[in-house]
Amino acid sequence: MNKRVIIISIISIGLLALIIVKLMANKEEVAGKIYIHDSTAAILVEDALPTIHTFESSLSFLGTFEPIRQNTIGSDAQGKIIKLEIQEGDRVNAGQLLAKIDDEMILLQLQNLEVSIEGQEKDDERYSNLANNQVIPGVQLEKNKLGLKASSIQKKQLMKQLKSTSVLAPFSGVITKKLVDLGSVVGGGLPLFEITDVSKLKLTVNVPERDILKFKLNQTVQVAADIYSDRKFEGKVSNISVQADKSHNFKVQITVENGKQELMAGMYGSISLSNNMSTTALAIPRSALIGSTKNPQVYLNKNGKAILTSFSAGTSDGDFIEVISGIEKSDRIIVKGQVNLQNNSNVKTKK
Repeated sequence: MNKRVIIISIISIGLLALIIVKLMANKEEVAGKIYIHDSTAAILVEDALPTIHTFESSLSFLGTFEPIRQNTIGSDAQGKIIKLEIQEGDRVNAGQLLAKIDDEMILLQLQNLEVSIEGQEKDDERYSNLANNQVIPGVQLEKNKLGLKASSIQKKQLMKQLKSTSVLAPFSGVITKKLVDLGSVVGGGLPLFEITDVSKLKLTVNVPERDILKFKLNQTVQVAADIYSDRKFEGKVSNISVQADKSHNFKVQITVENGKQELMAGMYGSISLSNNMSTTALAIPRSALIGSTKNPQVYLNKNGKAILTSFSAGTSDGDFIEVISGIEKSDRIIVKGQVNLQNNSNVKTKK
């Protein structure tokens, strides 16, 4: 009996060992088929030195279109949302109902107060007659009048609270964020929606000190959008900064009518001005630009590392952007392959 148990134990251990070996082999086979990205591997890019470029008689300044108005709509009332009239992406008109907050308790308070006011008004009439006949002292009539006035003020407060349970669009636009749902309980000041007005757009450009006097308020300028390479839109200078930044650039804001909404916020745009003389300056390819024109950035290849670098941009044409500061002549600008990069990524170039 003992020998049988020993034999069975040995066979069991052997089978278990075979199963473990098989599982390990399968694990190695599966692991060999799975691709694991090596974050330290160098990414192939193309780089180039900045160049000295001549910007001809037509000056161009690059910017990004922004909505003329964008506002977060909050709640002045507290309670549960019992009606939700819109969804993200809906176009709404000024004064349109967006949401309704439960107002049942306010209505009950208002009804109760109206009953109280009705009684105070009857008391006022009765006390006035009695006071005129010197049946009661005038101070009693005066107290009732003060009570009636306080109730009237309280009614106005409740009416305002009742009005605040209807959340209305402050202006016409598009609902770009919906932060609540039907049944959500909201409190005073809680944001509910974001509404964006793109009937007009703002294009803000940075203008070097040498060119700022070429701009005047209400001046009409031609605006181009990258997405419409063969079209021009009419814009008007609506604001000129009175103070330059550290790089001696001034912000100039152009307002562009967008009634047909052919343009969208976030698109690249540029304005062009005629110039009597050309400008020669350090420049980089426009294709190297990363991020928004508010904070223009490029990747520099520094000892095999992609370093995200901000710089101050000046004028621009179709192919090049002027460098005011932030980039040196000896810096190597990554002009291809940026889409795969992050700051401090390892990079390599074609030999």
